[in-house]
Amino acid sequence: MSDETDLIKLYSAKILDLAANIPHSTRLDAPMATVKRRAPLCGSTVTVDLNIQDGRISDFAQDVKACALGQAAASVVGAAVVGRSLEQIEAARSQLRAMLKDGASAPKAPFDGLAVLEPARDYKNRHASIMLSLDATAEAFEQALQSNCA
Repeated sequence: MSDETDLIKLYSAKILDLAANIPHSTRLDAPMATVKRRAPLCGSTVTVDLNIQDGRISDFAQDVKACALGQAAASVVGAAVVGRSLEQIEAARSQLRAMLKDGASAPKAPFDGLAVLEPARDYKNRHASIMLSLDATAEAFEQALQSNCA
């Protein structure tokens, strides 16, 4: 397969549609936690605000400045994250990392939409950008739990 064909497959219409329609893309007024994560190689950033209630995400927002792949991942995360526990976020993050790095299956529902990013496995320089939204969400969740207990 040529490099051009690989890139066309990587930037599919579905990925571009997800990138153009990121849910929860405004900031929260008074979040319990805010985390900004940056992918050093490409400079992509994601800032996540969230609130938790009863051990689950009750409010979520993200400011995404990333490549189309990072935006697509953030779109899937944004659509699935409200109502999820820290364990579910961490499981999705581990599954996405394994999908990208080890060729494992795509994350399970409700994060199964991340399967669209399977073609990015061969583009290691994009992995950090794809991971940003889940990494920032997990870190913000942990911070919110700590501040809620303090």
